[in-house]
Amino acid sequence: MSDHSTSPRITGIDVIDIRFPTSRDLDGSDAMNPGPDYSAAYVILRTDGRDGGGAPLEGHAFTFTIGRGNEVQAAAITALREHVVGRPVDAVCTDPGTVSRDLNGDSQLRWLGPEKGVMHMAIGAVVNAVWDMAARRAGRPVWKLLADAEPEWLADQVDYRYIEDALTREEAVALLREGREGAAAREEQLLERGYPAYTTSPGWLGYSDEKLIRLARRAVADGFTQIKLKVGADLADDVRRMRTARAAVGPDIRIAIDANQRWNVAEAIEWTKALADTDPYWIEEPTSPDDILGHATVRRGVAPVKVATGEHVQNRVVFKQLLQASAIDVVQIDATRVGGVNENLAVLLLAAKYGVPVCPHAGGVGLCELVQHLSMFDFVALSATTRDRVIEYVDHLHEHFESPVVMANGHYAAPTAPGFSSRMHAASIDTYRYPDGAFWLADRSAAGPEKDIPA
Repeated sequence: MSDHSTSPRITGIDVIDIRFPTSRDLDGSDAMNPGPDYSAAYVILRTDGRDGGGAPLEGHAFTFTIGRGNEVQAAAITALREHVVGRPVDAVCTDPGTVSRDLNGDSQLRWLGPEKGVMHMAIGAVVNAVWDMAARRAGRPVWKLLADAEPEWLADQVDYRYIEDALTREEAVALLREGREGAAAREEQLLERGYPAYTTSPGWLGYSDEKLIRLARRAVADGFTQIKLKVGADLADDVRRMRTARAAVGPDIRIAIDANQRWNVAEAIEWTKALADTDPYWIEEPTSPDDILGHATVRRGVAPVKVATGEHVQNRVVFKQLLQASAIDVVQIDATRVGGVNENLAVLLLAAKYGVPVCPHAGGVGLCELVQHLSMFDFVALSATTRDRVIEYVDHLHEHFESPVVMANGHYAAPTAPGFSSRMHAASIDTYRYPDGAFWLADRSAAGPEKDIPA
């Protein structure tokens, strides 16, 4: 057993409420969320150690919200401080699963879920910060750290409680061993070509038809072979917008549609069928993300249009049921909704066993930066394919990150910098921290004392 008595330790956690005023240009607008202010409850794990380059060793991560309530999310992360501070860095980096298991297993915290909602997202932020720290310490990006790991070690990062009827540790090890075959060649391909993406940038519900056409054509020119449109507010408007988009991109570009949980089950089937003449590729979040049987009914009712969901699925248990019930054609993981990397490994393994492609949710604040690592690991060392797999891309807020995503010909370039690509520039944090960042102070001052800013 390793002696961690002289190891550097986690000495503190900084938690910062960061908000961007994206609602003002209707970036991110959809039928359920007409005016989001993209926000991050941002966490920094401080240690008294050093990374491979001699800099102070830290772990940075966040969970994504859309404005009001971000202070609640930040408070939930703050509540985890005493459970993390003092832990030996060696132990945490050698086995991030210990942090995931301990935080999810604490009985009093668990009462607030269990394993769902604000507290589960807070745990995910801390767990993801641990992975950023571990990858920086190892001098590798997270996708590479995962792809190089031994199958048995990776399998032990997963909590099999409640999912053993669908996936056992032995099955996980077998899937990971099989996934390693040919991994070196796939890694070389990834570094050369990147990972395929689709873009939602043209399709926000608040955009004019002119802006939709311009951005859709730009997406095709930039090499994207799939775009996505938000739907669900008004059927006649959706029919017009879909026909406008189809005319703009032609018959060979996939167009996915996303209702953001707007409909009842029967309504989802009726509405999707009304758009069928524009050849939608998938309908995303057609109804409540918790309604497994409802999704199965929608899937039967709208075929051959595919059904996709996952960005609001609460945990591995709900994903398990969606797959067991043959309720979805596309698994959409989110890097911050569930309990961080460890739980997303469970979902990736479940999807691999059931043979369902994973097309992650991204956009927001930093979600593109995070989730690319999970898909790239999946390609190199698990599913071994990008067939019918794409990562969502949204051209928002990347400039605030030290290692922003890089797109080339409709593909994510593989990150090479150590870590989880999750670190924001200090200047961006200082400017957009809420409510005392430079932007918000200036905004309040310009508007006068009656200005009603998000609370």
